Amino acid sequence: MSTQAPASPGSTAGRLGWFRRNRPLLIVALAFVIAVVLAYIATPKGGESFAAYDPESPDPDGTRALVEVLEDHGVEVEIVRSSKRLESTEIGRDTTVFVTGTDALGEDTAARLRERTDDAADLILAEPAPYVSAMLGIPYAVAQTPEKVEAGCDDPRWEGLSIQADAVTAYDAGSCFPHEGGAVLAPAEGLTVWGAPQVLTNDQILRADNAAVALRLMGQSDHLVWYVPSFEDLAPDEAHSPSSLLPRWINPALWLLLLAVVAFAIARGRRLGPLAVEPLPVHVRAGETTRSLGRLYRRSGDRTHAASTLRQAARTRLARRLRLGRDATPEAVVRAVVQRTERSDLEVSALLTDAPIENDQDLITLANALAALEEEVRHP
Repeated sequence: MSTQAPASPGSTAGRLGWFRRNRPLLIVALAFVIAVVLAYIATPKGGESFAAYDPESPDPDGTRALVEVLEDHGVEVEIVRSSKRLESTEIGRDTTVFVTGTDALGEDTAARLRERTDDAADLILAEPAPYVSAMLGIPYAVAQTPEKVEAGCDDPRWEGLSIQADAVTAYDAGSCFPHEGGAVLAPAEGLTVWGAPQVLTNDQILRADNAAVALRLMGQSDHLVWYVPSFEDLAPDEAHSPSSLLPRWINPALWLLLLAVVAFAIARGRRLGPLAVEPLPVHVRAGETTRSLGRLYRRSGDRTHAASTLRQAARTRLARRLRLGRDATPEAVVRAVVQRTERSDLEVSALLTDAPIENDQDLITLANALAALEEEVRHP
């Protein structure tokens, strides 16, 4: 019959100590593993990733449901994903061209798009990016987040309808669905701007009258060309800088954020009050401090600094002895010592101000001479 020896208390305590010492590292590692697992779970398996408002996307921000409804209502939907493919697509007076992903448009591709859609029934841009709006001369306004927007215009297509989305963009030259000084639907030089593409998405198309508005906006012709521009169509000199993709309000917002951080730092910064005197945990004798400083000076070999310290201390003591005050200059101390001891000016000045020091013996000689001078002043 065999028995198992119990674990020693020392080994158990060692393991617990190791866990305590490495607890922060273990927490970070566990958080990293959890993040990787969640990212793996959230990644679509065996599917293709789509951009927002993509007509083939079944994701919540896709528009595949709208495309299927349009096809059920007899609208021929043709999806075009490049400028070259758009050139070969038949576009007539019974064709509506709808453009999403306008951030991939450059000046050349935008010009070719306008030229190619001259004969189309309508060209609709879904919430063009700020630089695209500036390029096409479309008055641009910042995004808003309304609860519901009524049509509010004379166009019979939208009579009695309303839209609801998490965010819309109102344009200064808008005509229908007014909101915050602008309108969501805006005509602009041969094209139409639609500032609420979220209305068309799979997860928001059933809100309010979104479905009816989407059908009337996109289904006004029997042929719908859904154009998704590609960055590959951009010319080499049309590559957009990151700053051109940002809305106009980003710079003031960054400055405001910087000012807020500075104000918070000032408000929460540590305020230094008067010095607090606390007793030292160990009493150090003055003699030990002096010898320690001497050893440091000797180790560093800075004889000039040591000599200056000796002269300064001697002048201070002599000025106190001769009642010259704290602000007495070295010249005044020299004159007073000369009158008290009847030594020559050159001798006293060399001792108290500028006698050269070349080695340790000179430093010792200076210290002895200063001590003798003080004794002579004390007992003339």
